[in-house]
Amino acid sequence: MTFTSGKFRGYDGDRSVVLFSMMDDYTEVPCAISSDAMDFLDGAKRTPAAQREQQFMRLRASIEQRAEHKFVHAELEGNPAGVILRSIDFR
Repeated sequence: MTFTSGKFRGYDGDRSVVLFSMMDDYTEVPCAISSDAMDFLDGAKRTPAAQREQQFMRLRASIEQRAEHKFVHAELEGNPAGVILRSIDFR
């Protein structure tokens, strides 16, 4: 198994999450991280929506490392099954 970076999908303001994907070899795995989790990682408070992509890119290595951990341990949610990261995942 090779778990690698996928695509940045965008910020969903209705759900307050950044959507992205990871690749499990050739299979795309949908992922999301809450804005609270990104702010926790960044030591920020209420980052504006317009800055979420920049924040994600800056924190990408840490976010993807944790997404891989949850994927390897089969901590998947939703339909289709994917990885959802919350601030508790980084404490």
